[in-house]
Amino acid sequence: MSNEIKSKESNEDANPLLATRDPLPDHAGHRRRLRERFLKGGIQAVADYELLEMILYAASPRMDTKPLAKKLLSHFGDFAKVVHASPLELAKIDGMGDGAIASIKTIHAAAEKMLKAEASQGKIIQSWTALLDYCRISLGHKKIEEFRVLFLNHKNILIADEVQQSGTVNHAPVYPREVVKRALDLSASSIILAHNHPSGDPTPSREDIEITKQVFSAASSLGINVHDHLVIAGNKYYSFKSNGLL
Repeated sequence: MSNEIKSKESNEDANPLLATRDPLPDHAGHRRRLRERFLKGGIQAVADYELLEMILYAASPRMDTKPLAKKLLSHFGDFAKVVHASPLELAKIDGMGDGAIASIKTIHAAAEKMLKAEASQGKIIQSWTALLDYCRISLGHKKIEEFRVLFLNHKNILIADEVQQSGTVNHAPVYPREVVKRALDLSASSIILAHNHPSGDPTPSREDIEITKQVFSAASSLGINVHDHLVIAGNKYYSFKSNGLL
């Protein structure tokens, strides 16, 4: 037996990890280069599928995530639709386990929290763009109607954002007295109403207009101002105030 072989066996006996350690996967270098490119150039330096690749790294530390990232984009259409997809929808894609689903939904949750924080800084009616961005990401891609109420204090600073009702693909029952009661419970001075239209058309229905009138009447009688009612449909929106309905 040569001295070189003896030396190798001696090292492995001294450290069993050297004998059992798996070699780095072929795509390890690709991951390193992709991370370096992203950290140096930011989001403009990577394609959508590459961004998804990196998001999936945590769930698959040793697997090549590029094929799964491309499969997700092909199925859902674009990056935003992947992130907005429900866990049930994501689970239908071959290769998407709980870890991968959690990684993607974490991105959505983080973006929603960030936009809510931006909308909540100072007077919310002076941060209208941030408010719209927050409503779009939290409501715009839901598959069922959800009616939310943003409660503001006397300085028009957000004190609560609550789901009042959720329903079907085209209806979420709303009870004006409950909206007003909750505003009184929170000592809110004003409110902003918001709900989504899964159909993709933000145009308010007759029922939307009627319920807005009822909430406005009930709130006004108790000195609570209704700043606006926003209907969100994807990236589009309809403002009752801007269209003269409030």
